[in-house]
Amino acid sequence: MKRVLTLLLCLCASIFIVVFLPRFVYGSETVEKENVHDENSLIEQPILGLSETAHQVTKIYYRGDLIGVLNNRSKLDTFLKSMYQSLYQEDFPDSSVELDKDIYLTTEESYFIYKDVDDEIMKYIEENQFFSLKTTAVEFSDENGVYARIYVNDIALYESALQKYLTYFIPEEELALLNSGQKTPELKTYGSRSVGLSILQTITTSEAYASADEIMRTEEEILDYIEYGDNKNRVYYTVQQYDTVAGVGSKNNGLSATQVMNINRDKISSVDQVLSEGEQLCVTYFTPIIDIVVNKESMKKEVIYPSTEYTEDETIRVGSMKQIQAGVNGSKNTLYAERWINGVLVSGTLQSSVDTLQPVNEIIAVGTLEIPGVGTGQYRWPVDNPHISCPWGCYYGHQAIDVQNMYDKYGLIYAADRGVVVENAYHFISGNYLVIDHNNGQRTYYGHMNVPSPIEEGTIVDKGDVIGQLGMTGYATGPHTHFYIEEENEDGIYIKLDPCNGYLDCTVIR
Repeated sequence: MKRVLTLLLCLCASIFIVVFLPRFVYGSETVEKENVHDENSLIEQPILGLSETAHQVTKIYYRGDLIGVLNNRSKLDTFLKSMYQSLYQEDFPDSSVELDKDIYLTTEESYFIYKDVDDEIMKYIEENQFFSLKTTAVEFSDENGVYARIYVNDIALYESALQKYLTYFIPEEELALLNSGQKTPELKTYGSRSVGLSILQTITTSEAYASADEIMRTEEEILDYIEYGDNKNRVYYTVQQYDTVAGVGSKNNGLSATQVMNINRDKISSVDQVLSEGEQLCVTYFTPIIDIVVNKESMKKEVIYPSTEYTEDETIRVGSMKQIQAGVNGSKNTLYAERWINGVLVSGTLQSSVDTLQPVNEIIAVGTLEIPGVGTGQYRWPVDNPHISCPWGCYYGHQAIDVQNMYDKYGLIYAADRGVVVENAYHFISGNYLVIDHNNGQRTYYGHMNVPSPIEEGTIVDKGDVIGQLGMTGYATGPHTHFYIEEENEDGIYIKLDPCNGYLDCTVIR
């Protein structure tokens, strides 16, 4: 019986020493701490025992879950260096490896003695590729803060991609001058020059860490992001026989030839390039993450149209007329200040105008003061500030010129010569259109008017009279007028004529 009591006393003493003595030696706070830190880990790591004194341990977590407790912190640093050398150094030179941003370390006091599982922890990190690389973050921000961020392997690649993107909207030689703080040469003849360049948003760069698949490694990848951001949707057009670069753009959202060339730079090097039937071209214009503003000066030759003076002549029968003096167009040099955003003209303001040739007014002798309905055969542009968006034949079957007003897209349409309105109607392709018979064997056609012309059929109009408004009714991808001249042949059939073929000076129109 004594032996049994002795054994029971020894057992109780042992339990007291293991369980209760630490509470007296180290305090209740220590026990509570041990209970909190006795966590389940992703890697099995037994507790081997308790130490008499508290010591520091380093725990490693992934998104709040304990991976394990490190036995040797410096071993992790050596491991990361070896991972960089074996996995990333070739593709990411001049970088270094750190742990993934979702992994963090904590250091705390503990009495537990953990099994050394450092190798298992390193293997777990390697298998799951929980790494991030030192790189450069490029952030794009506006007045509302940062709205986009990319990581680039080499800041020089980003700078090169940005400069290439800028050349879509400004010639390289002008870009180089503006980048160096110089001015572009003054205009000596007709054309345009860039006088200012800016980006509406703020772009900043900083050192950062990112995973390998987040880092852009090629100029082309960075350029594509600048052009389209996260937009992966693209619309493609199949080139038809006789299509031109300008024609492809005209048939697809009213893109200019230059825009079509820029978004298909891998296939088109010139706006005059001959296209191959069946070729696939992208017709989705840029959805850029930044807005490029180019301020330009544009010098153009513009026509000063002569007036027509009417004088009574008692020797001429009433209703008849006689030309006493032919009208001759004058000309003027005009300078416009233009603002372009992402390659699209958004405004134009007249800066100056110098007359270079005074017009000669036409003098007509008539039996009455009534305006005759016979044309002069000399035509004026049907719009102000004319721009040809799609020339004659820019795509198969296009027998006209599409004319826009560069600075007022829904501007007025004028009668190109005097005559009589013979058609004022609507067609599902041409939209609202008007035909003027000039009673000299020729007629002019004006299509896609925004609203029906208020001019009734049978009305006599004078050269320069307002006959409608630019629009895009019918089949059209942007506001313009579909304009051509018709001439009656000996069989009484009207043949369409290109207005740029001897009737209008299209050489200075862009």
